[in-house]
Amino acid sequence: MLRILFGEPPRQDGGKLLEANQAMERFAGLMNERIERGLDNDHKLRKYEIYTLGLISSLDELEQSVYAAGKYAALVTSDTVEGMTDEERMNYRRYVYFDKNAFIRLFSLLDKLGTLMNDYLRLETDRVKPHFSYFTVLRRMLEGNLYPELTAELHKLKEAGKEPMNRLRKRRNMEIHYMNSEMQDDLKQNHEAYFEQHRLENLSQQTQDLAQMMVLVLDTLKLTFHHAYSQIKS
Repeated sequence: MLRILFGEPPRQDGGKLLEANQAMERFAGLMNERIERGLDNDHKLRKYEIYTLGLISSLDELEQSVYAAGKYAALVTSDTVEGMTDEERMNYRRYVYFDKNAFIRLFSLLDKLGTLMNDYLRLETDRVKPHFSYFTVLRRMLEGNLYPELTAELHKLKEAGKEPMNRLRKRRNMEIHYMNSEMQDDLKQNHEAYFEQHRLENLSQQTQDLAQMMVLVLDTLKLTFHHAYSQIKS
């Protein structure tokens, strides 16, 4: 959808994005098949189907935001706010919009996945922590040595992406709970050098962080839904 902003044709899924979507679609298809066979007396399967279809939509929205943020970031070449042309300033504002949209959606998607995992794996994480995240679910699986094959792979992904994930989490928390990240950067620079030009945040680092976390999300979804399919199919 957003590729039209850059005069490009609609996205053609491939690679990890296609694999993640296929894993979710196969699981949703299994749920639907069992529902139609009258095997959903407690309506759990319908809930899992709806959650999965929601995750497919969330992934589409996340990918589009990550893509648009990267495209607009590439159009910003100035190092300072004062050095930007009017057009560049507008592209920077568009980048900021899609960048925020992306990192907020990323954590939202993972937490929705955590909610689904907690239910179908019967982890009861909510008894330990009523408002839990995907990472709380993963920690509960790790500490309880639950579903070790899946847990080991998910933990490995989390550890490999620890640094960019922590940077994104810090920016997300700042955006939601305190102050817009770009304004925080402006405030810091105003304290340090009131009469100097305001340097932009490291857009290259931020877009790299998003790209790395997009890969983590795709691999996490693929692993989780392959496992979920095998759990319910068996």
